[in-house]
Amino acid sequence: MLRGDKIGLRARHEEDVPILLTELHDDVANSARTDTGPWRPISPGAKEARVALDRTDETIVPFSVVDLADGTLLGFASLWGIDNHNRLAHLGLGLRPSARGKGHGADVVSVLCHYGFVVRGLRRLQVETLEDNAAMLRAAERNGFVREGVLRSSAWVMGDFLDEVLLGLLVDEWQAR
Repeated sequence: MLRGDKIGLRARHEEDVPILLTELHDDVANSARTDTGPWRPISPGAKEARVALDRTDETIVPFSVVDLADGTLLGFASLWGIDNHNRLAHLGLGLRPSARGKGHGADVVSVLCHYGFVVRGLRRLQVETLEDNAAMLRAAERNGFVREGVLRSSAWVMGDFLDEVLLGLLVDEWQAR
């Protein structure tokens, strides 16, 4: 397990899947804001790529986020779009409603940075998030991510095109912190 101040990142367990599906994926409005494709229902027990336990895709590393104090499942996190040639990856996370607003997001981003830069030897990490996702923007910026641009009208979310903010962090900047 990778450890932060308050959270741990561990492999996804089978018992995590129904909770993540119910509290994060089945919330259509939330899921539409976090997934890169359109929302669609997922049947219990389905081998759905978004929550699959057995991953053979080397370009994504899924984690479950747990509270270090008591082991409670707080959500998910991942490094995705891993490009070993250019040594870069994207990061993302989703917290259960009961875990939001408690500073866990910044801790998750910190641990993902450690994993990406130290464990994987990457040179660059990046985040793309909706411009109104203040929690993710704050979590990324607290960890040294720099706003690099705005992708105008790039995300179709529940009937509207929204802007996305692109943030990046280089290993040298992270080490200097």
